[in-house]
Amino acid sequence: MHELFSTRNNHMIDPGLAIWGWEIPVYLFIGGLVAGFMIIAGYFTLKGHHKHSAFSSFYLPHLSLVFLTFGMLSLFLDLEHKLYVWRLYTTFEITSPMSWGSWILILVYPALLLNTLIDIPKPFRNRIPMFDRVSGSIQSRPMLAKNIGVLNMIVGAILGMYTGILLSALGARPLWNSAMLWILFLTSGLSSAAALVHMITTDRTERELSAKADNGFLIFELFVFVLFFVGMVSSTQAHRHAAALLLTGPYAAAFWVFVILLGIVVPLVIQLLAVNHKVKHTAIAPIMVIAGGMALRFVIVYAGQASHWTRVVPY
Repeated sequence: MHELFSTRNNHMIDPGLAIWGWEIPVYLFIGGLVAGFMIIAGYFTLKGHHKHSAFSSFYLPHLSLVFLTFGMLSLFLDLEHKLYVWRLYTTFEITSPMSWGSWILILVYPALLLNTLIDIPKPFRNRIPMFDRVSGSIQSRPMLAKNIGVLNMIVGAILGMYTGILLSALGARPLWNSAMLWILFLTSGLSSAAALVHMITTDRTERELSAKADNGFLIFELFVFVLFFVGMVSSTQAHRHAAALLLTGPYAAAFWVFVILLGIVVPLVIQLLAVNHKVKHTAIAPIMVIAGGMALRFVIVYAGQASHWTRVVPY
């Protein structure tokens, strides 16, 4: 399993020591974004909003299928042994995060497909008879549609948590060796998803609701960061030096400027003003949140690869 997932940039067997490029941060970001989409769309489906084509529960599942495919392509490009990826599905290793992730995706695609079939967009109706029959069956059973919404929320939460567990399970890097990482990535994914809904929805009610939800996610994300660093600086010397990479070291500028200031604080202030009708809703804050979510993955992945258990450098 480890040999399959060794990257093309490093031939070491232990994936925790692999040198990752841009592909893994992009995959982690898209995975978190899709997880957020699934939770939000599932919630609105549960509330019956899938009946209104302007609501996110109608179009987010379709976007999610496209985004997730790009994310999987990004991961595939980083694999060293691309022709043997099928071997992941010939076994299941309970101690391998890669194995868990591969089988989780087996659940994600069907859950998303079911959500898209609740109400097929008009341009795609009467194209695949089987899909039309399934869609009609779901629409005639309101409780089934609600259960599909719940399924998407559960699977989306698992996917979002996995994007953080994938790193935290690789104990070779102390910066990733934190129980808070899965909460951080799940919250960031929800925030990015809510920001995108805020930016593209045409429904005024949903715009207000998604902006308020995103404000809550951003505030909670700041709280998770505090707990993350408290855990780091109160642990081993290697963890303290790993935290210093972000707080005062070579990655501090990118972290404080692009992740904290421009990715959380500034858009939070703008959106708080918007939901209180002090300024108009614009795409500026959502774009900053989404860019900050991407920057978070790059900073965590790159800084994590620079952290070590035995070689520590004071900053």
